[in-house]
Amino acid sequence: MISAEGALEKMRVHMASLHGGVVSYKLVVGDEQLDLQPGQSIRIRFDGAIQCRNCKRPTRKSFQQGYCYPCVTRLAACDLCIVKPERCHYAAGTCREPAWGEQHCMVPHWVYLANSTGIKVGITRASQGATRWMDQGAVAALPVFEVGSRHYSGLLEVLFAEHVPDKTQWRALLKGDAEPVDLIGCRDRLLETCREKIHELEQLFPGACRSLDLPEYHFVYPVLRYPEKVSSLSLDRQNLIHGEIWGIKGQYLLLDSGVLNIRAMTSYMVAVEIDS
Repeated sequence: MISAEGALEKMRVHMASLHGGVVSYKLVVGDEQLDLQPGQSIRIRFDGAIQCRNCKRPTRKSFQQGYCYPCVTRLAACDLCIVKPERCHYAAGTCREPAWGEQHCMVPHWVYLANSTGIKVGITRASQGATRWMDQGAVAALPVFEVGSRHYSGLLEVLFAEHVPDKTQWRALLKGDAEPVDLIGCRDRLLETCREKIHELEQLFPGACRSLDLPEYHFVYPVLRYPEKVSSLSLDRQNLIHGEIWGIKGQYLLLDSGVLNIRAMTSYMVAVEIDS
C-alpha cells in the first residue's frame, strides 16, 4: 500500500510516444506523486479543509479550481480573459498582472482541432499542447495555427467555433472512446470556409500567425472498463471516496463507485491510500 497526505493537484500526465502511446498518470498529493493504474483500490478521505493554491490560506470554498475568493478577484490567472481569451485587455494596459500576462499570454499559442467526444476547436500554449490534449481526454489532436499571443488564438478559436464545437461533453467522454474523425479534412474545410475572416485577422496582427503542417497526435488511455451510467462523485458531498480504479481518462478517475474529477478538487486537503 502507498499513501500520502496533503493538497490535491491535477494529475500529472505523460506519454512515451505522442503518436499512439498509452498515457500514464500520477496523482499529486502534497509533495508526493503516486502512480495510478487500473485495477488498484483507492481511498480518498477529505478532512474538510481547503488551502488556496496561491496564498496557502484556508478557504471554506474553492473558486476556479483551487483559489480563495480574494485571490480570484486579484490574480490575472483568474480573470475572465483566461476562459475567454478573445477578451484579453493586456493591450489596453488594464491587465491585473502585466508581468504574468507577458509570461503566460504574450507567448506562442496553438489553435488546434481535437477529437474527445467528437471534433472540437481549442487553444493552448505551444509548449503545453500534448499535456492539454491528454488533460481533456482527446484521442486525437491536430495543431492548425501557431500565433503570437493568447488573445490572437482566442479570436481564431471564436471564428472556428462558429462552425465546430469548442466544448467537450464530459459524460460522453467517460462512456467510451470517441469515433474516429478526419481532423485533416475538417481543418481544410474550416480554412476554406473561414479564409476571408482569417485574412482580416492577419491584417490586424501582421506576421503573428503561421500555418502548421504537423501530423496528428494520438492518445490511448489506461481504461479497463467504462461505466454504463456515469455517476459523478465529489468531496463536497462525501468526505470519503473509495473504490476500484476501472481507468483514468483526462482528469477523471473512473471507479466502480463512480467518476471523480480530480482537477475540480484542486487544493482539497486529503489523505490517500492506494492498494495495488
